[in-house]
Amino acid sequence: MHPRVLLEVNVAGEGTKFGFQPDKLRQDMEALLALPRLSIEGLMTIPPLAEQAEASRKYFVDLRELRDQLETEFQMKLPRLSMGMTNDFPVAVEEGATLVRVGTAIFGERKRRNIDL
Repeated sequence: MHPRVLLEVNVAGEGTKFGFQPDKLRQDMEALLALPRLSIEGLMTIPPLAEQAEASRKYFVDLRELRDQLETEFQMKLPRLSMGMTNDFPVAVEEGATLVRVGTAIFGERKRRNIDL
């Protein structure tokens, strides 16, 4: 069984977030698909924190459109889109999310830790 993964895409270009820049992912996709023990199932993103959920829509649209372009260009399926968290998941679902992260809604606010990387 191969690891099933989602590729993280930094659609907002934030320096504090990880993930592929969209153009870099396009460049690297062929090499990623050639990895025999990896099963790429989709994409994920975390947009900039916003007061209003609607402010995240642009980033969700960008990820969905990137997914659609990659599927066409590389003749493949990327059925999973992980986008949206407790504060903006309804907008993410409207834009095609198949996975959402709602830990805060389930577990409540958690203490933030400062992590030096």
